[in-house]
Amino acid sequence: MHDDHEAPRNEDGEVRSGRVETREERADRKWAELLQEVRVTQTGVQILFAFLLTVAFTPHFQSLGQVDRSIYVVTVLLGAAATGALIAPVSLHRIVTGRRLKPETVDWASRFTVAGLVLLLCTVASALLLILRVVVADATALWLAAAALIWFVLCWFVPAAWLFHRSRRES
Repeated sequence: MHDDHEAPRNEDGEVRSGRVETREERADRKWAELLQEVRVTQTGVQILFAFLLTVAFTPHFQSLGQVDRSIYVVTVLLGAAATGALIAPVSLHRIVTGRRLKPETVDWASRFTVAGLVLLLCTVASALLLILRVVVADATALWLAAAALIWFVLCWFVPAAWLFHRSRRES
């Protein structure tokens, strides 16, 4: 007999913590959360990518050396890859909508979003390196771009990794 004041339990009889939701409800919630996250990153990556595409048509671009042109090409390709990965959840969802694949769609969309964030991180670091090489000495530019890269990793990934590790240890 189930007592109304008793904590909800899973299939193994263990007390559940947190939300009590079906697989589909969890997928709906995760999808809504993911969409909000993707909206923020999509806007940023699209603005950055648009800016990068215009650089090649500026008068100063012609005076760049081969190393800087190579960094530019890598930066543009990284920006294109980040844009593709961050837009992928939208196309994935649109193509599979109505096929009862929401949980799987959310998993794939989440993977694309993380890949997009990593590619965006690389794009920003590469763009900073290119811009800083024009403004300061090459060695200084490299150190400043590396410092920015480390800062982004510390902000974007380290807290999540720490929380993930802590939650697994507590489980």
